[in-house]
Amino acid sequence: MDLYGTKIRYFIYNSTQLHKIDQFASNSGINVMIINSQAFNARGKDARRIYMELDDFASRRPIDVIAQTSPILIIDEPQSVEGKKTKEALKAFNPLFTLRYSATHKEDYNKIYRLDALDAYNKKLVKKIKVKGISVKGTTGTNEYIYFEGINLSNKNKPTARIEFEIKEKSGIKRTIRNVDEGYDLYTYSNFMEQYKGYKVAEINGYKNTISFINGVTLYVGDVQGDVSEINFRRIQIREAIKSHFERERELYDKGIKVLSLFFIDEVAKYRQYDEEGNQVNGIYGEIFEEEYMNILNEYITLFDDSYVRYLKSIDVKETHNGYFSIDKEGRLVDPKTKGKEKISDDESAYDLIMKDKERLLSFEEPTRFIFSHSALREGWDNPNVFQICTLKHSDSTMRKRQEVGRGLRLCVNQNGERIDGETPGVDVHDINVLTVIASESYETFAKELQSQIAETLSDRPQKANVEFFLNNVVKNARGEELYIDETLANTLHRSFIRNRYVDDDDNLSEKYYKDLEEGKLKVPEEFQNFKEGVIQLVGKIYVEGTTPLVENARDENIKNLEVNENFEKKEFKELWEKINVKTAYYVDFDTDELIRNCIVALDKDLKVSDLTYHVKTGEMESISSKEELEKGEAFKVKETETNKDYSKITATLRYDLVGKLVDETKLTRKAIVYILKGIKPNTFYLFRKNPEEFILKVAKIINEQKASMIIEHITYNLIDERFDANIFTDNTLKGTLGKDTIEVKKHIYDYVRYDSYTERKFAEALDTSKEVVVYAKLPRGFFIPTPVGNYNPDWAIVFDEGKVRHIYFIAETKGKLESLEFDVRGVERAKIHCAKEHFKKISNGTVKYEAVDSYEMLMKEVMGR
Repeated sequence: MDLYGTKIRYFIYNSTQLHKIDQFASNSGINVMIINSQAFNARGKDARRIYMELDDFASRRPIDVIAQTSPILIIDEPQSVEGKKTKEALKAFNPLFTLRYSATHKEDYNKIYRLDALDAYNKKLVKKIKVKGISVKGTTGTNEYIYFEGINLSNKNKPTARIEFEIKEKSGIKRTIRNVDEGYDLYTYSNFMEQYKGYKVAEINGYKNTISFINGVTLYVGDVQGDVSEINFRRIQIREAIKSHFERERELYDKGIKVLSLFFIDEVAKYRQYDEEGNQVNGIYGEIFEEEYMNILNEYITLFDDSYVRYLKSIDVKETHNGYFSIDKEGRLVDPKTKGKEKISDDESAYDLIMKDKERLLSFEEPTRFIFSHSALREGWDNPNVFQICTLKHSDSTMRKRQEVGRGLRLCVNQNGERIDGETPGVDVHDINVLTVIASESYETFAKELQSQIAETLSDRPQKANVEFFLNNVVKNARGEELYIDETLANTLHRSFIRNRYVDDDDNLSEKYYKDLEEGKLKVPEEFQNFKEGVIQLVGKIYVEGTTPLVENARDENIKNLEVNENFEKKEFKELWEKINVKTAYYVDFDTDELIRNCIVALDKDLKVSDLTYHVKTGEMESISSKEELEKGEAFKVKETETNKDYSKITATLRYDLVGKLVDETKLTRKAIVYILKGIKPNTFYLFRKNPEEFILKVAKIINEQKASMIIEHITYNLIDERFDANIFTDNTLKGTLGKDTIEVKKHIYDYVRYDSYTERKFAEALDTSKEVVVYAKLPRGFFIPTPVGNYNPDWAIVFDEGKVRHIYFIAETKGKLESLEFDVRGVERAKIHCAKEHFKKISNGTVKYEAVDSYEMLMKEVMGR
């Protein structure tokens, strides 16, 4: 609609409604027919109708009518449908061309677009993955059963550990879960069971996530020791999945997000069985689930009658779990028939069942929250609100981990069907969208295999920062200027990386590169000083395993929730909050003629268009040393390269709707665009001949920059009769790992601060030790300022000691390096910062100061009014 001003007309092919094919073929708009392969590739009577001359279709064959349109074929998950027979059948459609969408292509085609796992993660288009692994310690000869479930941290008390062990009772041996602290003696509390002699807690380490006993045994969170049977191991997995479910559900219920958990099993009988009369009864997994569910539910049923507790009370344990499996003729759940190397089910019944229930499962009115199914079902049956996946089966080659995890990677939706993504105001996508995998192995084993499978999909990405990587690339700066990296510059940049120890002997990026990048200390040669951000963006294309946390260890997360402390109740913080919790709305009023004049001046001054160039490489195959060399394409050696440019021969056969394109890109009227193009100098307009595509992009960019600048200059904020509620501090989904992304603090409104960067950590540490600071808060995502370029969330709210500074109330934005702000000086960041200043001026009459700073020292200069 946005691009072509018309809606897409679509229909699902049905062999009994052939009039829709006529409409599809004759209508001049954009028409889509949705058809599955069975409709033209099966043996049934309905499938054959597409190839038959039909009396009720004017003696025509439906396939011929479709073929006459030369349609564009779009095939989803081609690896699942494009068998030999289907490929042949697709030719009958006479396609203009075919587009195939998949994350796991089996056959390579001409690739025109790639969104790989790294891009999807960095752009926050998928959930963050966390893994709860379980490690079996010791051998079957050891009898002292201990499962180390987790650590409870508090900066007011010593850490405690949650462990499961056996105790002797009159009725026999029973397993129990206890919170223990240093000095706790398992021998005593097990009622003197001999195997627990020496198991007295010596230390609980919150930084290392370990518990140590006086006998020298040390366990990590997730370790289970002793004679662990298959069923006991599965019980632990089911318990951990239910625990993770409740934790996530408690956080998201009030946000209107239904939480689902998915269990993969290998046999239906382990979940559901049938008695002699054919009635359904629980299998062993069903029994264990209900036992563990009730135990954990009782921890959440509190005396407080809030909406979440009422929701839990309304659901019967037997109704909250369900199985989605193939169904036989008698209506019983059965194991699916599988085929092929990947052992994917060819039975449609289970697939149809879960797809039919897909929307209903997202509603709070549907009691099903836990789903048991086969991992062998084919692609397509994922659900966006799956937050936990538990694999209750032995790891095997029939189902790759990447495919298992893929069932729950899509971003979730709320009760209104709205996707919780980067466009959702007041949230961090990866705070809400976290997929926890409860693995049937250790975290290290699971993560290593999953990451190696992900790495296979990233094989097309460059892996090394060598001369060849830099050569013939173009980097840009904030002004839109470009620097073409020729052989000389490529060698200069590569030598700089070697000199600064940013690469190792094999040209792999080093830890020092990433450390300097995070701390804003990255060094580049003089020739690249004005293009540093462009170099960083270029190097960001290199894939280095482990540098992007595609998979994280859920066991490391030892700060489970952040609760406000006594600092939240301080008079000084309440006074600041009363000043800044006022909401505003903005309006913009500017003169179009002034915008046209500004655009003409800016285009004549700043527009630069690079020449169209072509590169000629001449090479020879001198010898073939191995088959591997041939397969890698390394047998040819480059002997000579040449770069030429020639824009004088651009033919007149390719016509550009220059005005129309600029209208689309800038949203200005055609009249305004024409005035701008007529007003620029002839030499400026002549650049269109050099490189039409780049001319259009850069002209649109400069016009949009001028438009944004005028919006900023003419923006006005007005108070509205609304305020932010203080519950944005109490209803949060923040978690953290002490020492990794969280630090312990004293002056913050929480006992811990979770930081996003090295700069934020240093800034928080400086605030916490400053004698001038009374109290401070890292502002949650729920606190934001509306701006024309998107909602803006400031970083810090700080109250200073009134007798020591000039500005008592301060809102700070921390920038890792202010050159990153300079890089964006004509764009979004500067606009948001300007809008924030106008907002805080309006709501506080100047009593609250706002600035972007890169360090505590810079903050103090602003606070002191120097």
